[in-house]
Amino acid sequence: MTTHSAHQHDEHRHHEHQHQGHQHEGHAHEGHHRAGHGAGTSWRMAALATLHCLTGCAIGEVLGMVVGTAAGLHNAATVVVSVALAFVFGYALTMRGVIRAGLPLRQALKVALAADTVSIAVMELIDNTVMVGVPGAMDAGLADALFWVSLVVSLALAFVVTTPVNRWMIGRGKGHAVVHAYH
Repeated sequence: MTTHSAHQHDEHRHHEHQHQGHQHEGHAHEGHHRAGHGAGTSWRMAALATLHCLTGCAIGEVLGMVVGTAAGLHNAATVVVSVALAFVFGYALTMRGVIRAGLPLRQALKVALAADTVSIAVMELIDNTVMVGVPGAMDAGLADALFWVSLVVSLALAFVVTTPVNRWMIGRGKGHAVVHAYH
């Protein structure tokens, strides 16, 4: 190697080293920023994901309880209808958003299943346990305050219990984290 070419080679290596250093610093800064930022917003993200899930669950749950109560179904049948409709409406709300983002129906269903299944299941477990556990709530009529107060309390408790579950899942790239790629 000539002296000139050796000098260029050294400059090239120095430039590569600087570039790699900047990349490393950028990634470290980005990771630090995300970790610091995520710690401040992860509860917020989890609460928003839970609220989104709660919306679909509440629509299905209320509709199921109303249908079951109005039709005079046995409590177990009312719970089954409510849970089924909670899953349908929970998945439908997520699918609506990802289909709008351009995903085909089959892929949107996969995203909804991945995003919402655990969240809806936890929410429904808590919600229906409260409804069944409150004496007289399932037997109360639609015009009875006990029915509506129990339902609101059960949904609120389901939100409180499900939010940490969603936070844990989002932190691991699961649950509603899969939906964020399409927003």
